[in-house]
Amino acid sequence: MKMNAYVAGVGMTPFGKHLETSLKGLAGMAIRDALRDAGIEPSQVEAAYMGNGAGGVVQGQEMISGQVALRELGIGKIPVVNVENACATSSTAFQQACAMVSAGLYDRVLVCGFEKLFHEDKARTFAAFDGAVDTEKAGGLLGALQALADQAGETVDVENAGKSRSVFMDIYSLMAKAHMKRYGTTREQIAGVTAKNAFHGSLNPRAQFQQPMSVEAVLAAREIVDPLTLPMCSPIGDGAAAIVVVSERVARTLPRGQAVRVRASALVSGWDQAEGDLSVGALAATQAYECAGIGPDDLSLIELHDASAPSELIAYEYLGICDRGMGGRLIDEGVTRLGGRLPVNVSGGLLRKGHPIGASGAAQIVELTEQLRGASGRRQVANVRIGLAHNGGGMIGLDAAATVVSILARED
Repeated sequence: MKMNAYVAGVGMTPFGKHLETSLKGLAGMAIRDALRDAGIEPSQVEAAYMGNGAGGVVQGQEMISGQVALRELGIGKIPVVNVENACATSSTAFQQACAMVSAGLYDRVLVCGFEKLFHEDKARTFAAFDGAVDTEKAGGLLGALQALADQAGETVDVENAGKSRSVFMDIYSLMAKAHMKRYGTTREQIAGVTAKNAFHGSLNPRAQFQQPMSVEAVLAAREIVDPLTLPMCSPIGDGAAAIVVVSERVARTLPRGQAVRVRASALVSGWDQAEGDLSVGALAATQAYECAGIGPDDLSLIELHDASAPSELIAYEYLGICDRGMGGRLIDEGVTRLGGRLPVNVSGGLLRKGHPIGASGAAQIVELTEQLRGASGRRQVANVRIGLAHNGGGMIGLDAAATVVSILARED
């Protein structure tokens, strides 16, 4: 939907392994920084949208994770909405907060995405992903995996899927194989996505992995499931990201260049698609472009949901930045690398920055905000004016269960 809201403040922890920090402790770190950045006191927050995806499974913290985290900061009484929407959790929280501000109900709203996925029992971590499908449908996630395999004409390793790895990596491997067969996409191009994002992540002090990697090194790494090696798969992680969303009235009181305008934010849910339907991601992007009054050619940079390296190539297509099957060429030509015509995932993306489910979408907004302010240091994109964030997750049928596409712009 079309928005009339602004990002006034952002905060984010480093992503990685935070075994000694509690779930609510991570949230508090990001929130304090966001409030400080926005120049507002905790008492001025009128509502909070708190995104956590896996706390119930991993930490046993169900139902009131937002209230628990905010209590530590002395924030209470206000409306607190706990949001859970698979990997699109905190981007959904952001979309809802912007909608409420745009509707004129609030002037200052807090958004936070926070997650702890590292656990001594890895089975508990992987179990968090198993619930991101219709679990009452025959076969659950493995049934969806088999349906994808049948569609792609591939066999699937049902015995190991979801045990030594997230079952979503098996899904991404099938997507990759189908794309390679249909369009001639190569393993080198897929590895090129990781190498590009590794270069970007090496410039990001908050990224989980900060080591550059060559295409050769990516291809030589341990195989997870053909054709994906370990660096082609987003890692689990811990972390938090927070955003302060304000009305136009409040934005006008801020120092010049601080407020970043939210021009559009579209949330689309999965459905039983008919032949010829747009994908969930394509529909969300179409709605966002229409609401913002722009097209793909107007973008300065993109933060997209690269849960796997082939996922980024496929997202290029439904975001409209290349024709179908041409994503590999963008990698070959350096179009989406820092310094290229349209840099993508200059944060390092999920592949290198990390993917703490509930925090990933909010972290994309943090990156875009800092870029649009010109405050991203060595990874700053030149002449940046408009940024797009794309974040999706879960599975309904053979597509995402939820996807959010948001468009932010610099205010001159």
